[in-house]
Amino acid sequence: MTQAYPIIIDGKSETTAAHIDVINPANGQVFALCPAATSADLDRAVDAARLAFPLWAGKPDAERKAAVNTLADILEANISELAELITREQGKPMGGLGSQWEVGGAAAWTRFTAGLDLPVEYIQDDDKGRVAMHRKPIGVVASITPWNFPVMIAIWHIMPALRAGNTVVLKPSPYTPIATLRMVELMQEALPPGVLNAVAGPDEIGQAISAHPGIDKIVFTGSTRTGKHVMASAANSLKRLTLELGGNDAAILLPDVTLDEATIEKIFWGAFLNNGQVCAAIKRLYVHDSIYDELCDKLVAYAAGVKIGDGMSADSQLGTIQNKMQFERVKSLVETARNSGARILCGGAPIEGDGLFYPITLLADVQEGMAIVDEEQFGPALPIIRYTDIDEAIGRANDNPNGLGGSVWSSSPDKAVAIASQLECGTVWINSHAMVRPDAPFGGVKQSGIGVEFGTLGLAEFTTVQVIHQ
Repeated sequence: MTQAYPIIIDGKSETTAAHIDVINPANGQVFALCPAATSADLDRAVDAARLAFPLWAGKPDAERKAAVNTLADILEANISELAELITREQGKPMGGLGSQWEVGGAAAWTRFTAGLDLPVEYIQDDDKGRVAMHRKPIGVVASITPWNFPVMIAIWHIMPALRAGNTVVLKPSPYTPIATLRMVELMQEALPPGVLNAVAGPDEIGQAISAHPGIDKIVFTGSTRTGKHVMASAANSLKRLTLELGGNDAAILLPDVTLDEATIEKIFWGAFLNNGQVCAAIKRLYVHDSIYDELCDKLVAYAAGVKIGDGMSADSQLGTIQNKMQFERVKSLVETARNSGARILCGGAPIEGDGLFYPITLLADVQEGMAIVDEEQFGPALPIIRYTDIDEAIGRANDNPNGLGGSVWSSSPDKAVAIASQLECGTVWINSHAMVRPDAPFGGVKQSGIGVEFGTLGLAEFTTVQVIHQ
């Protein structure tokens, strides 16, 4: 019998009257039932979070720090269970850079966040007076998470919120709710009732969260289009927002880059980690004319050795596209590019079978004006774009409404940094890509988001400022 998972409100697991099928993208079969929470369930979750807030915010800082460390222990103790749930609902492999890596990384991220502090800052402290800036928790934080990293991104949202003294209502994607709900259920043993709640259901619940008067802040990771709707709905109550939205990251390879095996491997996984279903993956690869053909040949050769298959198979390195809608989008973008003159170097057509398997697809002879270049594909298809003048390449990379990440690849660090400073994006990597870390702020510019996550700046996003003059 297919297992139905609960929502978690005020420390208790509850069944719902209705459910949503959760599909395993590797075989097209229903593997679990997602609870379909109602607006009344959301109201109760928000009420529980509001009731729990004064007690949680008033706890000594050391107690909250210890509690968050205990949450890291819980994640570490349940890696196998949570990883299998992620693989069955999301499609990524268990091993390698897959679901076990995701849960292990979430635990490490949680432990790092537990150690962060926001001490009182003294603007003046002398015989003429004292001016002190205090950071205070905001209240009830709503987290709306996507389907590509269901546990990791939930951790990015809820751990700084809890560490700062807020309470949380979490809503996972209806495509991948199961591992997240189970995680929240497990964490109840370390938290007072109402501090961390989880509701799941259709998109209408997300819309209700955006407009809910009892929610003080929303942290959302997802598409720019949906982020704009969240922002509009939150305007009436002037909710605080942290939005990590779409990316169309450009990587620029200079003619002096060494195309050895290590560099090719970094470029490949910078583009195809999680089957390209990463906001900050390489989505546009700009390559100098003098090394263009060599780069194409070496990427094709590397791709040929990567095993695609069911994430439960030990030898799979890449799994599926997560859902049918995204699968059809990637297929359409590739086909449209082919019809517009793109040269398909490898891949280019779905893999036959019941699952949402699409091969690694590399496209040459592409340019701006093609949707595969101008829009975020969010899948295993990479356009490789030829350039001859570096200033032109920088301009082309910047001529996009997104500005999440980017990278510059060169044997000259000084030259690469000079180019990096001209890119219009929140993060630039040199000779690597998408290597986020818990101590470095991460966020987008232009239409890729508002605010930052990670580190002390990310923690501060979950606080308000109070200045006391003496």
